[in-house]
Amino acid sequence: MSPSNRLITVVGTGTGQGTGTGAPVASDVVSGAELVVGGRRHLDAVPLPATADRIVLGPLAPALDAIEEYVGKGRRVVVLASGDPGFFGIVRALAERFGPDRLDVRPGVSSVAAAFARLGLTWDDAVVVSAHGRDPRTAVNVCRAHPKTAVLTGPGAGPAELGAALARSAPGRVLVVASALGDPGRERVERVLPAEAARRDWGTEVSVVLCLDETRVLSPVRTLAGGGRPVGWALAEGDFTHRDSMITKFEVRALALARLGPRPGDLVWDVGSGSGSVAVECARLGAAVSAVEKAADGVERIRANAGAHAVDVHVVHGSAPAALAGLDTPDAVFVGGGGRELPDIVGACARRARRAVVVAMAALDRVPAVRSALTDAGFDVDGVLLQSSRLAPLPGDVTRLAATNPVFLLWGTRTPVGSNTLDREGVAL
Repeated sequence: MSPSNRLITVVGTGTGQGTGTGAPVASDVVSGAELVVGGRRHLDAVPLPATADRIVLGPLAPALDAIEEYVGKGRRVVVLASGDPGFFGIVRALAERFGPDRLDVRPGVSSVAAAFARLGLTWDDAVVVSAHGRDPRTAVNVCRAHPKTAVLTGPGAGPAELGAALARSAPGRVLVVASALGDPGRERVERVLPAEAARRDWGTEVSVVLCLDETRVLSPVRTLAGGGRPVGWALAEGDFTHRDSMITKFEVRALALARLGPRPGDLVWDVGSGSGSVAVECARLGAAVSAVEKAADGVERIRANAGAHAVDVHVVHGSAPAALAGLDTPDAVFVGGGGRELPDIVGACARRARRAVVVAMAALDRVPAVRSALTDAGFDVDGVLLQSSRLAPLPGDVTRLAATNPVFLLWGTRTPVGSNTLDREGVAL
């Protein structure tokens, strides 16, 4: 179907072009429209036909119903949006309702592209996350885990809220708040630390917030855009600094990672972190991580291992369960080590974990109490005894099997609280 036969024209009004909100919209685009839909600032900025009906967008559902009435009668509709409406924008809702073949989409410059352009930075390695109409915790966790993140903000999830959350766990990040992008009279691009962002009232003109680890903003040349994925996981113990082989073995780590399911947007706790091998692996897979360790030398090892693998791990020096009180709610928790207090630690973690708790134990005696702690918190519990034998060389160019110590791995799972999906009221315009 040619663009001339498509009844819904969706126009991005050109964020970032430096000529104002409405100037990039050609007059012929709206001249034949019988209904024009958009935010009030879009409608005010564009000369509209006197005969055209107008809808100022608030809740999306009534506007979609009105568009359906016009399209059903073969009447032309223009929808005005900011930047690129196919990038976390209204194109998704329109395509779901009317089909992509009904749409003539004319994108402008996205706010993300414009903000990075203002800084003179490439953004092929940036992770872009929307907090518009969504739980902001996902955006916060992505900002913690990645050195270059762009956040599309919304009410209740703006620079102040991001700053308040990051000040607790990533206070050294720099927030670049870009407001009124594309308006030469009002545009502002400001650099602030999270604590300062939390103290300010930013108003309603914020276009996008960039969160930067300024020591890592210039990445190597990339072929694949976005945050990237690690080459392998369940790394060998020799890839980590550790004390006297006190490290979660890679066979155990492999299954623990499978049950934790760390992903971008998640927060994972590694409690009794030791060398931080599980924490580092979760961070390599894109999750934000808080590692809790009571030994001072262990804290330094965790930081050294995180640095060696170029990931950011929030390290907490303290003893669980007391040290857990000030941490943000996790999606998944790994608990390693632990003495008699292990059931209490697992119970404290299970009461706060949204999706999964995985516990590694060497002692058979602790299994029943840990299992009870997980079931009492509402988890479905399963587990396995892991016992492996590794190939080891012998003199004479022969090989034997060397047994590793057996480890009990228990895990509890439950349906996640909330969702990362976007309802239609949260579409960014």
